[in-house]
Amino acid sequence: MSLYQNSVLNKYLKGLDTEKVNKVYQKFTEHFHNSTIQENIRNSKEEQYQGEFLIDLFVNVLGYTKNPTPNFNLTTELKKHKRF
Repeated sequence: MSLYQNSVLNKYLKGLDTEKVNKVYQKFTEHFHNSTIQENIRNSKEEQYQGEFLIDLFVNVLGYTKNPTPNFNLTTELKKHKRF
């Protein structure tokens, strides 16, 4: 069973700018298909790479603006600290 109906998917796929999608995919592959970067990611702990992943994918590839830059549209999760 599909998550979305094909008619809904096709509607939104037709609305995509193919040139823009290709440019973003090129940025994605240049970074994430780089064997040195892949090795560094594999050797990192999740917590170590989490913040960089936000920057690598969402800021550098997809064009989001990360907090604290004015008019940001991306922020990190807030962690609750345990009280002792």
